[in-house]
Amino acid sequence: MATKLIVGLGNPGPKYLWTRHNAGFMVLDRLAHAIGASVTRKSFSGVFGEGAWHGERLLLLKPQTYMNLSGRSVAEALRFHKLPLCDTIVIHDDLDIPFGRVKVKEGGGHGGHNGLRSLVQELGGAGFVRVRVGIGRPVHGDVVNYVLTNFSQDEMADLAHLLDGTLDLLESLLTAGLPKTMSLYNNKDLLAP
Repeated sequence: MATKLIVGLGNPGPKYLWTRHNAGFMVLDRLAHAIGASVTRKSFSGVFGEGAWHGERLLLLKPQTYMNLSGRSVAEALRFHKLPLCDTIVIHDDLDIPFGRVKVKEGGGHGGHNGLRSLVQELGGAGFVRVRVGIGRPVHGDVVNYVLTNFSQDEMADLAHLLDGTLDLLESLLTAGLPKTMSLYNNKDLLAP
């Protein structure tokens, strides 16, 4: 059974629970629930759990270092489990993707995302798979304030669909691989009827 480290990025604490920046935590929680795993064990400067899904052993990690230092937590987990970077899937929010869409890719730059910047710096490269959950850009105002505010009421009404669609993407990633999943999901509106 192959092992994958699945990381959801976000900020710890109830203050950030429903913020856009916590989309990665939300998806990871949804995944844990779907596979009957508990992500509660304190380890690797985060909370950690394990489960199995589609013949893969999944190590689930939510760094508790705050977004800007997430790389430290992920590096600890990879070293301990002796996993290569290519067996890591990172789920994070993305301003450049509209709300309701999700994209997946391998590698790339950090695009101004401080969590990704920390990962690339701490891991010595960007050779991990990214599941990019669209949160859209603010029409006006500061990006930092935008990502640290809760989803709007309208977005909250659609959030379950977005999380379920992202879970479907993860299932495809594990069963069909990256190229097929990219072709199926990278231009798909998960909120379309």
